[in-house]
Amino acid sequence: MEHRHQYDVQGRQICCTQTEKVYTKAGAKDLPNEKHHDNDGHDHRDQDDDGHDHSNSSGNTFTMFLPSLLSLLLLLVAITFDNWFPQEWFSGTVRFIWYTVAYGIVGFSVIKDAIKSIAKGEVFSEFFLMSIATIGAFFIGEYPEGVAVMLFYTVGEVFQTLAVSRAQTNIKTLLDQRPDEVTIVVDDRPKTIKAENAEIGDVILLKPGEKLGLDGELLSKSASFNTAALTGESKPDTKNKGETVLAGMINLNAVARVKVTAAYMDSKLSKILELVQNATSQKAPTELFIRKFAKVYTPIVVFLAIGICLLPYFVVDNYVFNDWLYRALVFLVISCPCALVISIPLGYFGGIGAASRNGILFKGSNFLDALAAIQNVVMDKTGTMTEGVFKVQEVMFSPEFNEEEILKFVNAIESLSTHPVATAIHEFVGEVDSSINLENTEEIPGHGLKATINGRELLVGNFKLMDKFNINYDIDPSSIVYTTIAVANDGKFVGYITIADSIKEDSQQTIYQLHQLNVKATMLSGDKSTVVKYVAEKLGIDQAFGDLLPEDKVNKVKELKARKESVAFVGDGVNDAPVVALSDVGIAMGGLGSDATIETADVVIQDDRPSKIPIAINIGKKTKKIVWQNITLAFVVKGIVLVLGAGGLATMWEAVFADVGVSLIAILNAIRIQRMKF
Repeated sequence: MEHRHQYDVQGRQICCTQTEKVYTKAGAKDLPNEKHHDNDGHDHRDQDDDGHDHSNSSGNTFTMFLPSLLSLLLLLVAITFDNWFPQEWFSGTVRFIWYTVAYGIVGFSVIKDAIKSIAKGEVFSEFFLMSIATIGAFFIGEYPEGVAVMLFYTVGEVFQTLAVSRAQTNIKTLLDQRPDEVTIVVDDRPKTIKAENAEIGDVILLKPGEKLGLDGELLSKSASFNTAALTGESKPDTKNKGETVLAGMINLNAVARVKVTAAYMDSKLSKILELVQNATSQKAPTELFIRKFAKVYTPIVVFLAIGICLLPYFVVDNYVFNDWLYRALVFLVISCPCALVISIPLGYFGGIGAASRNGILFKGSNFLDALAAIQNVVMDKTGTMTEGVFKVQEVMFSPEFNEEEILKFVNAIESLSTHPVATAIHEFVGEVDSSINLENTEEIPGHGLKATINGRELLVGNFKLMDKFNINYDIDPSSIVYTTIAVANDGKFVGYITIADSIKEDSQQTIYQLHQLNVKATMLSGDKSTVVKYVAEKLGIDQAFGDLLPEDKVNKVKELKARKESVAFVGDGVNDAPVVALSDVGIAMGGLGSDATIETADVVIQDDRPSKIPIAINIGKKTKKIVWQNITLAFVVKGIVLVLGAGGLATMWEAVFADVGVSLIAILNAIRIQRMKF
């Protein structure tokens, strides 16, 4: 199976290209994690025929460093002959050829790529800068420095290749938890086949400890699964017969049978994997700026270098061309934007990976930046901060009505709804009476349901529904704390049913952590105000509003944005689509079971835990911090050494540190986020 990786660092024509070609010349034809670049500038990781990744192979790593080791050996021998053990034969043409060979081993591919870039109209690539700088060093007789610059540049590129490959491998290993093979039952006998060849309707035999390869329906009575690959949580999840189980889940106890319900490529895990791999196609503003900056910056420094070399001729009395050319060459080496153009995308890629490891999916690095700046998290109540599992508490009907008959009517009309309240009523009443004939059924958004039964109009919903149809009632709805379902039959108020929902165990911790991050919390709900107020006070939510229609939620979010506050909305990602569209970041809760939530939201929390909200914000903040640390480091160090180089106070050795050294420090800093615990 081939995966398309969108880790795009084309702002500098990809630093690692030249080193990969050096590896190939050394004999490593098919490096598994070698990056190839097509015309769209995207990176594609190679895998061998079995689809496995072998990026950690010590043999391949040695092969990658082999050209640099050979060049280093020749350089050290040459420096020894030059300075400590002079040899008569090591002079003139022999000395030049020796250094040229040491240079060619690591420099040939760079010069070749520079020529290719120029042929494509991309003159000011970093290959061009390095080629000019090192060939220029040879021109003025500074052979050791010319070789050293190209050598250390190549070593830096190898480390950059390893860092990028490691980041990509970590993401793939984290998410692509599907086994290559599955065992299906054919004529009551187990048969092992490739997972991608399994068809819908096949029955998979899943042994304890095995990972499920495709989405399916559990046929066994029950089974316990580890869902860490999907949710980031290793807490066992028990599934019962008929429930959905997903690819990547690990069977923990007895042998289970699962009927395949989706093709291999259509599994939830496949879609999640594709989402994360494509996440870097949506660039953060910082990334976009750096890419544009690099395209302008590089030609400017080339012309400045030319100026440093030639302009002093008109203002300096003792002008020596070779001295000023050397300064210009140092300036060129320092000016390569490697640290910026590799480490910044790598930092965002690491942030996306860290989030995925915690069961949080970002659709793009731009949302990492947006979430880092969020000032107000607006959340739904039901299913977000509460379990969404309602239970009937009491039935308060007028004695003049037949309670059993009305409950059957209510159960029948609520069977048309998928709302958790309808589920609670169904569990309380039991199976729907099939003899009940519903006519003219209608859902009134934000109010409830209406239908005709036996020629009589039945209304089931909130008290706003009663008001809408001018139904008189003699109770105060605000005096009832629980969620209330009002019922009217044939124009008369029957009474009400109270339903309670429990608060999630980590909801209070969520609000506390949001406040620690200086983020305000607002709750918007269509549930009655008394219930919303009760939940908000218990959790410490800053402000809460109940009895809201969908358009009311939109207006509340508009009010927040009118105060210039950035807003993230947390909901189910479907019913609250208008609010999600209006908010700066839309976060879907429990996206694991819904394709629609993955499509709608900007950020998907794969389980139902609200505590992942502050984790997502924290990952965004940490990622942004690391990115700006790298930007600051690169600009400060390069700026200082550029000035020293132009003034003749910095040599090629300082230039190497300013380029390769800073790049490596920035890369190590960028991948640090992948090891952080949140």
